[in-house]
Amino acid sequence: MMGLEIKDLYVEVEGKEILKGVSLSIAPGEVHALMGPNGSGKSTLANALLGHPRYKITKGAIFLDGEDITSMAPDERARKGLFLSFQYPQEIPGVTVENFLRTAYNNLHGKIDVVKFNALLKERMSALHIDPAFSRRYLNEGFSGGEKKRMEVLQMTVLNPRFMVLDETDSGLDVDALKVVAQGISAMRDGTHATLIITHFNRILKLVEPDHVHIITAGRIVKSGGKELAHETEEKGYRE
Repeated sequence: MMGLEIKDLYVEVEGKEILKGVSLSIAPGEVHALMGPNGSGKSTLANALLGHPRYKITKGAIFLDGEDITSMAPDERARKGLFLSFQYPQEIPGVTVENFLRTAYNNLHGKIDVVKFNALLKERMSALHIDPAFSRRYLNEGFSGGEKKRMEVLQMTVLNPRFMVLDETDSGLDVDALKVVAQGISAMRDGTHATLIITHFNRILKLVEPDHVHIITAGRIVKSGGKELAHETEEKGYRE
């Protein structure tokens, strides 16, 4: 299958089983939303997809365009086009936003001329209403929560991955920042990218309408449907 495919995935953290047979397929051009209460396994799935060593896959497999990446290192998965927007972006003192993104771009896509890259970065920052001065600041150091989330979306739009996993990118955002983040996600909706939005709330899904919505509880996907499922969940909660 083309796209991102998760088959019967079981994941444990420090000996405790968190995911218990998660299966999900996202075709190019599709946006899927994964919703669930705290502790349901949402972030565990995100970290397992990117190969975080703390999250041990005990059964199942992950495929990108039909290629099994289950045993690949995180950097190999990134080169295959997989991207994770972190729920809690880390500060990296001493590394500017511009240097970080240019180094990442060179590693993923091959070396790019500095002038061309700076033009690309300026264009993407403008689209996300980010002050150009941020390119010279250390990555996420002293940034507000909303600024950190915008930086995650900036990374996504600059690096142009084919498979995007967004782990609660909407959390802690005010209305204006949420609109900017949603705009960045929507700009990647061109028929070639497969996107998984992980969220607690329906508010971002009103701005980026998903093709499919899945509800996860206790490590299992218990319900799937169209965008109306997100509205239903907002009204009724995660319990039947």
